[in-house]
Amino acid sequence: MINIVLLEPEIPANTGNIGRTCVAAGARLHLIEPMGFQINEKQVRRAGLDYWDKLDYRIYDSYPDFLQKNIGAKIYMATTKAKQVYSEVSYEEDCYIMFGRESAGIPEEILVEHKETAVRIPMFGEIRSLNLGNSVAVVLYEALRQHGFENLNRAGELHRLHW
Repeated sequence: MINIVLLEPEIPANTGNIGRTCVAAGARLHLIEPMGFQINEKQVRRAGLDYWDKLDYRIYDSYPDFLQKNIGAKIYMATTKAKQVYSEVSYEEDCYIMFGRESAGIPEEILVEHKETAVRIPMFGEIRSLNLGNSVAVVLYEALRQHGFENLNRAGELHRLHW
């Protein structure tokens, strides 16, 4: 199972959207405090639609708490500061992909400890960053693609008509 980690997320709608993406992808969501909202806020649940009760998630008091409870975890750091593109690495089946706060990303004090596993999404021109939910989806689905979308429904069906 791929693990998505949000370090101190600030915007409830982004976290709700990411939770919904995790449910669709069969991924676990890890949330590291402090967060800019309460997990039970209406905006989080609205963005996650009716999938929130299906979400496998964990909440941690701090980054050190996360590390202590996930000893030996292979962590990829998604950041605009990385030299390596997200599609240039091979994601392990049980890896963790961490994303930082919407306003500041992952602190450089953490990034320097993970230079070899820091990844970025290429962007055009002077664009600073993508929306957090979009970034999670891009990197998560690359990791899933590398594993052949194992355990995911790959058959598409029309609702009223037939292919």
